[in-house]
Parts: sequence; C-alpha cells; structure tokens
Amino acid sequence: MIRFRNLAEAERVAKRRLPRAVWLAVKAGNEQGWTLDENLRAASELGFSPQIFDRPTSFDLSTSVLGIDVDFPVLVSPVGAQAIHPDGEVGAARAAARAGTAIGLSSWSADSVADVARANENTIFQLYWVGSRAEIEARVEAARRGGAKALIVTLDWSFTPRRDWGVPPAPPRDRKLRTMAQLAPHAISRPAWLASYLRRGRIPELRVPNLFELDGTVPYFGKAWADFEATTPPTWDDVKWLRDLWDGPFMVKGVGTLRDAKLCVDLGADAISLSNHGGNNIDGTPSPLRQLPYLVDAVGDQVDIMMDGGIRRGSDVVKALALGAKAVFAGRAYLYGLAAGGEEGVYQVLQILRNGIRETMFGIGRSRVTDLTKDDVVPLNPNFFVHPAH
Repeated sequence: MIRFRNLAEAERVAKRRLPRAVWLAVKAGNEQGWTLDENLRAASELGFSPQIFDRPTSFDLSTSVLGIDVDFPVLVSPVGAQAIHPDGEVGAARAAARAGTAIGLSSWSADSVADVARANENTIFQLYWVGSRAEIEARVEAARRGGAKALIVTLDWSFTPRRDWGVPPAPPRDRKLRTMAQLAPHAISRPAWLASYLRRGRIPELRVPNLFELDGTVPYFGKAWADFEATTPPTWDDVKWLRDLWDGPFMVKGVGTLRDAKLCVDLGADAISLSNHGGNNIDGTPSPLRQLPYLVDAVGDQVDIMMDGGIRRGSDVVKALALGAKAVFAGRAYLYGLAAGGEEGVYQVLQILRNGIRETMFGIGRSRVTDLTKDDVVPLNPNFFVHPAH
C-alpha cells in the first residue's frame, strides 16, 4: 500500500495510475480552467493570526450538519467515482465511516444508495434533476428506502464541454463491441489499473444505478447523460415540490448569489452549499471562500452553510470555518486517495485533512472548531473578498 504525506503526493500517484481519459474526467474543469485554479488560489490568499500563549492541549473537531454528527468538519463530496478504483463509492463510504464522517453519494455513482448506506449509515444522497417528476420521485423513494439520511439537490451544472487541456471521450451508452473497442486503448495504457478490476473478475461497468428508469432499467452513464441534457432545468416550484417530497434534512448545492440563498431559505432548505462545482460551472466564477462571509451574514442564522472547491489541506478547512461555514465537502481530494489506494487511500486523505485541522487549530490557539471566527484569518490580498451578486 502506498503511503502519502499530503494531497499533492496522492494526486501525483493518481495521475500516474489512471488512464488519461479517466484522469481528465477527475481533473475536469471548464474552458481555460480559471475557476479550477481560482479555488486553489483563493485558499492561498488567506492567512492566519497565530497565537503563542495559552495554546490548547486538546481539541474538539466535531460538528453537526444536516442532523448528522461528524467527528471532524469534512464530508466526502458527492462525486461519481466511475472507473477510478474497484473499491468505488462503497470503499469510500467505509473509509469515511472509519474516519467518523459522512459521505455524499452522487446520482452518477457506480454504487447504489442501499449498498453505500450499508457501508456508512451517514449517507447523504445527491439528486440530479434528470427525467420526469415520476422518475425523480421514484429515485427519491429508493434513496429513502436505501437508508439515505439527507437529500442534496445539485443545480449548478452548466453543460460546457470545452477544456483547453483536453476533454475525455464521451462516456459509453452501451456495451456493444464497437463501444468497447473505442475504450480499450485507454484501459490497456494503464495495465495496473486494469488488473485491479480483472482480479475481481470484472471491468468498469459505467452504469448509474441511482438514475434507474421507471421500468427498472439501469442505464449506462452516456445514456443517462443524454437524458440529463434533454431535461428542462427545474424551477423554484420544482425544487419546492422536491423539498416537500423529502421529509428529512434537505440541502441545495451550487449557491453563489444572495438571491439564490434567500430563495433556498424560502423553499425550506435546511442547508446550502456554496459551490462552483469544483470549477466545472461557468469559468470565471470566484471561489466560494471569497463570498462566504456575505452569504453567512445574509442567511447563516436560517440555514447551515457549507462549501466545496479547492480543499486540499486541513488549513483550508479551518479558513472556511473561520469565515462561517459549518463544514466542507472534499471532492477531488478523496478521488485522489481512491485512485491511489482504494478505500485505504481515502482513509489516508481524510486523516491528512483531520491532522491538518488540528495542527492549524494549535497554531491559532483554538481548541474547538465551533469557536473559529473571522479574527482567526487574515486576507493576504486587499481585494480578497468578492460581494456576491444580488
């Protein structure tokens, strides 16, 4: 088992191990990648106010989000882990459970809600608006029966396929010989990756069980994606219907304006996540870190606020919490761990983040994450903060 000391090492191992097509899907981003880089840049432009006297000797990193108690304020982000490692989302869920945190499960995952919830009782299902209301209602009911503790609806995908550094091949819509022949060169380019699947007697299916159709058919990723592109984006009334349909904790993910944040409050959301979809939304969107304090001031007393994008170190988590986030989602961070070492790799990543939080808390003299405030951070750029649009 490869051991890595930080996320940069995990990323390098993941890049070496994955076929180029899969790596491009993990890296993702849009157009020139400005927002992809911006998420990392913003974290580097925020510093700390260190304390040297009366430093804590014990730490409480625990918090609660969406009614779920977690041991530290990092949740595994809902990301479809298709073809990254045979351990898949179930392995990531086990790692998160061992670390004492929750996992978000994407509609695009290769493993079902029920399978993942058996591995981690604190599973949060992320719903994409794909298909008809009848199909969406059936998937919500399946998530409820499968054991999901909370529901996320993600609304910020922009359908921009252009990337200056290359776009992965279109995901398969079937397993016909022609399709497999097109994908084979990518698979055999990384024999160790392919062997990890073959040892378990299978190859990546690239099906999406959580986007099943009304007749029970489990579509291939490409077919479901075509359905997604053909689906009319939901209105506020649609999301209100969804919120009324789900009787548990409910989050809207992808918020970036004051208006949208207030509309989420109006429809009865329990939480919102500030997000530019990890740089996959419109290129040119600022990091959620830059907008976080304004949105916390506007609605933070009415909903839990989380964020994602650019989380690579425990210090990044502390910065987000100091600006008012309740917790963060980590997406690419966990994917790097999964690609590099399966379940154990994800666990290592989570431990790296946890240790980084504790080390940073020691440096700034805080013992509890719930005590963090804006006084604990220092903008290193006088124009760091960006007021969100109304």
